[in-house]
Amino acid sequence: MSPSNAFSFFYSYLISKMKLAKLHYWILGCFSMASCCWCTSDKFPQSDGHSHTWKKLYLAHHWPVTVCKMSANDCQDPPDYWTIHGLWPDKGEECNRTWHFNVTEIKDLMSDMRRYWPDVIHSSLNRTHFWKHEWEKHGTCAASLPILDSQKKYFSETLELYHHVDLNGFLLKAGIKPGSTYYQMADIKEVLTKFYGVTPKIQCLPPEESEKAQTLGQIEFCFTKELKLRNCTEPKGESSQMHTNLQLVTEELSVCNDTLPVYYPSQVQDHKWSLKSLKNFNKTN
Repeated sequence: MSPSNAFSFFYSYLISKMKLAKLHYWILGCFSMASCCWCTSDKFPQSDGHSHTWKKLYLAHHWPVTVCKMSANDCQDPPDYWTIHGLWPDKGEECNRTWHFNVTEIKDLMSDMRRYWPDVIHSSLNRTHFWKHEWEKHGTCAASLPILDSQKKYFSETLELYHHVDLNGFLLKAGIKPGSTYYQMADIKEVLTKFYGVTPKIQCLPPEESEKAQTLGQIEFCFTKELKLRNCTEPKGESSQMHTNLQLVTEELSVCNDTLPVYYPSQVQDHKWSLKSLKNFNKTN
C-alpha cells in the first residue's frame, strides 16, 4: 500500500470512529434526559400549555346542612359543624394528571379525615372519591409548594389550617348559631373580619322562588404561599384568577348578597317553615 493510500485509509477510519463516538454520546445524553424526566414526573406538574402559577390558597369550609339541601344524593344526618371542602390554589386545575390519589399515603390521617373532611353527600365512611377529586384537581397544583408537595403533606396541612382557623368555635363565641334566626350579611362579615383581621369570602345559596332569604353555605379563608392569613379580596385594579368551577357539589353557590337576610339552617328541611321568623326579622331590620 502506497503512503498516500495508507494515509487515506487511516483518515477515513479516524472519521468513522469520531462519528460513532458522537452518536454514542448523543444517545447517552438523550437517555439521561428521558430518565430525569421520568424520575420527576410524579412530583412536579407537567406543562400542558396552561400556566399553573398562583398567588393564594382558599381554605373552604362548607356548611353540611346547606350542602344536603342542594343535593339529591344519599345525604343523611349531616354533621352539625363546619367541615372542610378543600384547599384550593386560586389558579390551575389538575396540574399533574399522572399523579394519582393513593389513600394509603394518608392512612394515619383517616380518623381526622372522616370527621373534619367527610364526603357530606355520600354516607359511606369508606368513600374516598371526594378526597381523590380534591387531590387530583387542586392538590397537584398546591404541591408546587415544598410544604404541600406530597399527598400526606397536602391533607395534613389542610387539617392543621382548619384547626388553626377554628371557624366552628369562633361562630359559637360570636353568637352566630344555626337555627330559625336570620342574620344580616354585614353583621357576619364584620365579626369575621374583626376577629381574623382579614376579609374572607362568604358564599350563599340564593333564595328559591318561594323563599325570601339566602342560605349560608360556604366560608373561605385565604392564605399566602407562606400559609399566613390574607384578604380574599384583590387590591383595586387586580382581578382575581379564581376559576369558575372549583366546587364539587356547590356549583349553585355564589357570593352572598349584602341586601338579603341570611338563613343559617340547623336542619335540612327547616328552611321553608321559618317564614314567621323571617317576617319578624323584616320588622326589626
